[in-house]
Parts: sequence; C-alpha cells; structure tokens
Amino acid sequence: MTVDIDAPRHQWCDGPVSDEREVLSYELFGTATRELAQQVADSGYRPDIILAIARGGLALGMGLGYALAVKNISVVNVEFYTGVDERLDVPIMLPPTPAAVDLSGLKVLITDDVADTGRTLELVHQFCGGHVAEARTVVIYEKPQSVIKPTYAWRLTERWIDFPWSVLPPVVDPEALAH
Repeated sequence: MTVDIDAPRHQWCDGPVSDEREVLSYELFGTATRELAQQVADSGYRPDIILAIARGGLALGMGLGYALAVKNISVVNVEFYTGVDERLDVPIMLPPTPAAVDLSGLKVLITDDVADTGRTLELVHQFCGGHVAEARTVVIYEKPQSVIKPTYAWRLTERWIDFPWSVLPPVVDPEALAH
C-alpha cells in the first residue's frame, strides 16, 4: 500500500556521495535542517507540535523546532531496524507513547531521518490519524521504495546512508550494557 500525503513536494539536492553510500556530515545536516525548515515555512504549514521519531528523528525535530519557532516537541519511540539492513517484520511503538488525546486537534509535524521502507513513518502517521487536525511528515532522506511519500524531504537516494550520529561504533560495549 502506498500512502501519498497531499502537500507541497520538494526538489532534490546534489551533494557528496561515495560510490556506494550517501554521506551526511554534521555540517551538511545543519544545511539540510535549515532547508527543510524553509520548505515547511514556504508551504504555509504552521505545526503546533513536532513529533520526533526516536532515535533518528530527534536531532531533526530539535533543529526544526528552533527554526520554525515550535517549542512543543514530543517523542515517539519506534523500533524497526536492528542492524545494517536488518529489521523486524513490522515496526513497533515502544512505551512511553504520547497520549493521542494530547495531540487532539493539533497540527503535527512528524520527523525522522529517513523514509527507507516508510513503514515507521506510516505507523506514526496512522497513530495520529483521526486525532489531529493535520499531520505532515518530514525526513532528511527519502528512498524510492518507501510506502509513504513524506510531505517534505531534503534528498532522494537509493544508497545506504552514513549518518554522522551512527556511522561510528558506540563508545561503550553494547553487550556489557545488556547485563
């Protein structure tokens, strides 16, 4: 199923890519965030709240919050990816989740880093459905196979993306934390 949300579309940007990977630096992330904020502002959409999908959408949600003068930011935790190109069968929302009644009647901007399969965005968009005045989605990267077309995207790519916050291994041993 493909979900197409009605809203202004975007133009794709050119930028640094490796032969096999799209590389996003922190500096380029700042540029992307600012350009996405401008897309939202230019469309006339004025969100009441930003709903950031953890973990990938947190930095974008914060940046857009400042750029769009939106102080009301909430987080929804969704688990889908378990490793590089490894994922669960379906994305699942993890507690705590925002109460749908708290979103009632609001204009919501849902943020994530990438719409790869699009199923995470689709899950959160459906969660908002019927409760909010309007929900729009924004991502840094959109992939052609995504089941949901984000309202706003900075770049279209088919490549694997190296995000600056996840390209390096953790500074702690994840196995040791599990015990």
